[in-house]
Formats: sequence, C-alpha cells, structure tokens
Amino acid sequence: MVRRRTQMKRIENAASRQVTFSKRRNGLLKKAFELSVLCDAEVALIIFSPRGKLYEFSSSSTNKTIERYQKRQKDIHGISSKGEDMQDDVKEDAHSLAKKIESLEDSKRKLLGHGLEPCSIDDLLLLEKQLERSLSRIRARKNQVFTEQIKKLKEEERRLGEENANLREECGMRPRESTSTRQSDDERNMEVETELCIGPPERRCKLKP
Repeated sequence: MVRRRTQMKRIENAASRQVTFSKRRNGLLKKAFELSVLCDAEVALIIFSPRGKLYEFSSSSTNKTIERYQKRQKDIHGISSKGEDMQDDVKEDAHSLAKKIESLEDSKRKLLGHGLEPCSIDDLLLLEKQLERSLSRIRARKNQVFTEQIKKLKEEERRLGEENANLREECGMRPRESTSTRQSDDERNMEVETELCIGPPERRCKLKP
C-alpha cells in the first residue's frame, strides 16, 4: 500500500494535530541528538507546543549556544555594514573621478579650440594665458634639446678628429690641418694687392714701375 503524501498545511482536527506534534517532535529531537553525536556539531533545539509547553535539546548548553548565535549574528551584521560602507565610499569615489574626468575633457576641448561658445571673455583670456605659458615651456624645452644635440655633435666631431689623427699617424701621413687653419690659409690666398692712383690714365701708366 502506497503511503499518502501529507499536505503541508495546518491540521484542522485538534486530536490529530496533537498526535502529529508528538510524533514529529520526538523525531526532531532524535535527529538533533544524532547530528550532534555523529558530526560533533553544537546543536540547540527549542520547541514550544501549541499550548505553550517548552521542549528543548542542547548538545552543550542552550544558553551558551544562544549566546554564540547572537555573537555570530552581530559579527555578520558588522561585516555587512562595513561592506555597505565600503560600497558607498567606492560609489562616491567613482562619482568624483567621473566629474574630474569630465572637467579635464572639457578643458582639453577648449585648449584645442572646441566648445568655446559658452566661454566668457575672462575664460578666453585665461585660456590664452595658459596657451602662452605652454608655448613658452615648449620653446624652452626645444631650445634645450637643440643645445644638447649640438653639444653631442661637437663631441662626436672632436672624437672622430682624434681617431683620424691617430690613423694618419699610424699610416705615416702628415697630420691633417684643422678646419680653422684651412680657413685662415684660404682667406690669405684670396687676398689681392691693389694700388690706388688718383689722376688721368696717362699719369697712372707713367707712375707704374
């Protein structure tokens, strides 16, 4: 014979309800005892009958288990509150960062010459000063880079000149004149003697030795 499944609803008949309560109460207490023994678990069970009668089981002490439960609930609540506070802080930080990013993007657009319609004359003057300061710093950096490059090139020229001189000396060749010496010789070779004579052409020819 198949056992009929009990419907999960209140039993209307008082006698049947009391019998069911007694049977299931005893079974529940037994299961609580077995769980505490087999699994070494701390179990506390409290039951109040429909008439208010107390039935309880505890593997150690009911009060101790209840205190442990209350402490655990406080810890969980504290962790939950901290988690909520952290989430609020993260949301606030994210909102603040979003505002800063939006402000920086707006400033960038204006520096590039876009979105200037809402700007007042004071805002435009401020943008102009900012651009002038930026250009001044850029030019200063550019000049510094040029100076450093020229210095490096001169140093490289000096090093290559020394290497060339050493190689010519090893090959028994005469040292090569420096650039400044060659320039001076060229200037001397280009000098032309001139005579200044004042008077008619015939007189100049007679005066010429």
